[in-house]
Amino acid sequence: MRIAVGSDHGGVPLNASVIADLRRLGHDVVDLGTHDATQPDDYPDVAAAVAERVRSGDCERGIVICGSGVGAAVAANKIEGIRAGVCHDTYSAHQGVEHDDVNILSLGGRVVGSELAMELARTFVAAKFSGEERHRRRLAKIQALERQFGSAK
Repeated sequence: MRIAVGSDHGGVPLNASVIADLRRLGHDVVDLGTHDATQPDDYPDVAAAVAERVRSGDCERGIVICGSGVGAAVAANKIEGIRAGVCHDTYSAHQGVEHDDVNILSLGGRVVGSELAMELARTFVAAKFSGEERHRRRLAKIQALERQFGSAK
């Protein structure tokens, strides 16, 4: 699977671990940085870069990492077609994909350790959207909200 991964300065340590683990598993990882935790940057920029790779179809999924995971998820969700979820447990990491067709995993570099982050990324990448009628119906409602209100409003 082709996966875009990016972090701000708060996610640097996890970023390297997650990328290395996904590559070890044979995934094609697009590394969108950052790699220097001493240089403050802005999570909306990283989230937008990852989200654009997913939205365009260049990557099947994305992973964003900031201090808590929340800001990057909020920013990524402003991009049309993106469904980013903050996950700090494996159930949410697979259920978000299976039920909600989440296409970007957001992690908190100051919330989870590297072992858990790698487990969450593996779980997220391995999960598949169920396609069950109730989940398709709910996804259609989310897409209708996006059309009605616009993700950037």
